[in-house]
Amino acid sequence: MTGKILAAIIVISALLVGGGVYYAQVYAFYEEVVPNGVDDVVMTTPAGAVQPVAYSDYRAIDAGSSPIRYRACFILDEPVEGLGARYQAYPSADPLVAPGWFDCYDAESIGAALESGRAKAFLSRSDIHYGIDRVIAVMPDGRGYAWQQINACGAVVFDGEPVPAGCPTPPETPRKP
Repeated sequence: MTGKILAAIIVISALLVGGGVYYAQVYAFYEEVVPNGVDDVVMTTPAGAVQPVAYSDYRAIDAGSSPIRYRACFILDEPVEGLGARYQAYPSADPLVAPGWFDCYDAESIGAALESGRAKAFLSRSDIHYGIDRVIAVMPDGRGYAWQQINACGAVVFDGEPVPAGCPTPPETPRKP
């Protein structure tokens, strides 16, 4: 009898801890980003200048616990064809998954649209945090999505390797995502 009670306590404790960890990962750390209406959506020109882009219906989430938890959805006021001539493409775009409750953002469909060429990816900001770029994907109908992903310099430095040539000097202790 004592063994059954002890086993039940262990199982219940494990379920409670598991539920707490799940809640922390999916809900607790995320906060809605309040748009400022000016530079929430920006893109980088081929010359390296960062310019605001006209948008509407902006929704975004972020978490201070990791620099790669940012996700955003919006609608651009300009067709994607005009953007390609003025802004820097981002060839290695790889949309990161968002929590299921942030329903405007679907990494799988964004990734499929990028792979098929239906969507175009652009650099929003390089090194928004050391080794992290903000990327924007734009669909043909003007729907836009943004996320932050590790760039080539960050991937090397976060793995503990020396800074490659052409990469900026990292801060004293780069924050690993």
